[in-house]
Amino acid sequence: MEASKGSARQERPVLRHSSLTGGSFIQDHQQYKPATPISQNISDVRRTTGDSPSPRMFNINPISPDPSKVTESGIVHSIFPKSPNPLPAGTPKLVATIFYKSAQPVHPNLHPDSSAASRSGDRLPSPSVPVGSAPTVDIEKLPREPPAPEPEPLDHLYGPFVSQLCLTSFLQILEGLHTPYQRINSSHRCLDQEEQPRVVEVTVSPLPNPEYLSFEDLRKHENIWRFEREWNVEVVLQKESVFRRYKRLAVFDMDSTLIQNEVIDEIAKFVGVEKEVAAITARAMNGELDFSASLKARVSLLKGVPADVFEKLKSIITISPGARELCRGLKALGCKLAVLSGGFQPLAEWLAGELGLDYAFANHLEIDPETQTLTGNLVPSYPIIDAAQKRSLLRTLAAENSIPIKQTLAVGDGANDLLMLHEAGLGVAWRGKTKVQLEAPTRLNGENLTDILYLLGLSEEEIKELVATEK
Repeated sequence: MEASKGSARQERPVLRHSSLTGGSFIQDHQQYKPATPISQNISDVRRTTGDSPSPRMFNINPISPDPSKVTESGIVHSIFPKSPNPLPAGTPKLVATIFYKSAQPVHPNLHPDSSAASRSGDRLPSPSVPVGSAPTVDIEKLPREPPAPEPEPLDHLYGPFVSQLCLTSFLQILEGLHTPYQRINSSHRCLDQEEQPRVVEVTVSPLPNPEYLSFEDLRKHENIWRFEREWNVEVVLQKESVFRRYKRLAVFDMDSTLIQNEVIDEIAKFVGVEKEVAAITARAMNGELDFSASLKARVSLLKGVPADVFEKLKSIITISPGARELCRGLKALGCKLAVLSGGFQPLAEWLAGELGLDYAFANHLEIDPETQTLTGNLVPSYPIIDAAQKRSLLRTLAAENSIPIKQTLAVGDGANDLLMLHEAGLGVAWRGKTKVQLEAPTRLNGENLTDILYLLGLSEEEIKELVATEK
């Protein structure tokens, strides 16, 4: 706050461009700056000629201000070299990874202000229930009033990326959650690119007082949900620690996660019961049916299917975008990898070979040795891979490899994945069913599974380097 002698009062600052690589982008958004402190002392004032007073006497303050009492005005989030809000060493930190949803606009049509194809009289779509915000997206089935109108799609106004104003809004929301009020310190970095970033990592301290707002409630806070809707982003909140950045065990669901297919639905096509099986599968994955009972019901419909059906299915299985790169990158970091699937063992083992996984656990279908067809039953000597068994396998694999549970990662999309998602150090619902998005610790709905690596604090350049080392 020091200034040269006699300098004039600064004018109101103008919003200007600044890099998002760090430093104080919020300083660019301050509305006012304090006057330049006056450094003359009383000797300067009295140093005049003759009896006539100096013209300077009417334009200066004869009292030198105390520099320690000259502070910045406006909103300050303490991203400055010398923080005005020092915190004790070891203060817990919160890491928020913000993903811009470039492939999933809030509204299906572009905002009239930014689209030549839209006319000024065009109206935005009627309010709807966003996927993941309620147990059903059918407004008629909701036991409450219809949802309020959608928030203004601000990304259409300020840019289809994580903008400076987007970050400023997010930090203001976090600061407002402290009870009693406490000013926060924050820093940020772009993980993919400096200009118009899609992924930005924000570190904030301290966390809100857990007596007023627990970390679990913070993750699902209404204000953060509204911020995601307004700016068309997804926010993943984690507590900063060495275990956040260094995972040693990663477990994955198979169907609709590592692969885009639901295997049991594909098998059902062979006997013409696809619709019946698919309906049961959808209800089971959304938590509307008990998984074990629904699995047995679906398997019973597969009676008579040739046992070589799994060999035929390999040619139509579609591995999810980014699955190979994600597994390759995690292996390069030294992680043990496993697939824990409510599907079937032959394809789980095949997928493990394709992706370089260390373990494969799935359900075993009983085969008639005479006819070499499926009997419609599960092999009774093997446990059903349901929600409880997936969590148990996660614990067992971690213990066998002497890995703390905090250093584990779990990824899945169905209701039978929820227990392992909550058990793991980081549980991610990847393009999850509606119930799973509501209940999972974190969720992502991107297009490429490598987005999960950003949650470990890796940059795009580091991800490319990791993926390249294992080729």
